[in-house]
Amino acid sequence: MSVTRDDVLAVLREVKVPGTKVDIVKVDLVGKVEFTDGELLVEIVRTTEKEETIEVVQQMAIERLREMPGVSSLSVEIDDRSGSQPKKKAPAGPHGQSPDPWADREALPGVKRVIAVASAKGGVGKSTVAVNLALALAEEGHRVGLLDADIYGPSLPTMLDVHMPPEVTEDRKIFPGQAHDMQVLSMGFLIEPEQAVIWRGPMVFSAVKQFLKDTVWDELDYLVVDMPPGTGDAQLTLVQQVPLAGVVMVTTPQEVALADVRRGVQMFRQVEVPVLGIVENMSYFLCPDNGKKYDIFGTGGGAQVAKKFDLPLLAEIPIEPRIREGGDTGRPLMLQDAKTEVRKVFLGLAAKVDELAVDHAG
Repeated sequence: MSVTRDDVLAVLREVKVPGTKVDIVKVDLVGKVEFTDGELLVEIVRTTEKEETIEVVQQMAIERLREMPGVSSLSVEIDDRSGSQPKKKAPAGPHGQSPDPWADREALPGVKRVIAVASAKGGVGKSTVAVNLALALAEEGHRVGLLDADIYGPSLPTMLDVHMPPEVTEDRKIFPGQAHDMQVLSMGFLIEPEQAVIWRGPMVFSAVKQFLKDTVWDELDYLVVDMPPGTGDAQLTLVQQVPLAGVVMVTTPQEVALADVRRGVQMFRQVEVPVLGIVENMSYFLCPDNGKKYDIFGTGGGAQVAKKFDLPLLAEIPIEPRIREGGDTGRPLMLQDAKTEVRKVFLGLAAKVDELAVDHAG
């Protein structure tokens, strides 16, 4: 009787990570599986888990697998990738850094595509776009996660009215919260509402890396990452840790914002990350009293940047009081019943992002 890898994984889905309800298959703790003439070899992968925890997992796996029909001999070994074993180091660069900045970049388990929403400048409504884009993708039938990577100024708790801290296991696995059928995670869930995060760059790097690598995302089609403004540590950490399906750049029409978004596009292109296109937020104001359109912050700036870099202009989002109200009250526009034109704009943005991300992902 032959035993396949799928047969083994089906059995090991009954083995949970100690202290959680998540099985070891979902968090990629199952490595090599070999079956020959009744002899079954299975490797349990240790990454950041404590040694005693992985030994418990090993014992539970043995108890489950020894009952499998067709298995006459069983060996369950530990493949230690935690870094606790001495390893030969790659030669360092001129300032002690790794010669390969992409050495840690790998796809996130449980996530098909990662989309970053960036601005390079604060105050342009990037978080508003990220939240409503994520909700629009979810409304279109995708399984969506939303990661607030703005360590210094997390806004996700306020915008979604979610304040519960995530579950964190002894092995530093993070299980995201739930909000409006999305999986969500933010530094704002871990600190008091008015607490300041006073960290230098290396700590920001570590926090973003942990949010990316140690979070157990559950079968997502899209993980939307709300980036902080700028072109610094958080942005570089993201592009060095995970392959991105693309970046959505958010700007407003005035030149002070456009100058920064041009720098942002250049930065992502220098690190070979695809920019999906430009979103012009606060594009205009349509007066409800007289129906006139007012270009409060100028006009055509987003289109000019898109043309300069040969990128699509993904959306022009008008100034709409419901957007501001929704962000302040924890009921973003995409959750409101009103069938406004702005809501259609976000759904159109989601459709374009979905099409372009699939193209870039191949």
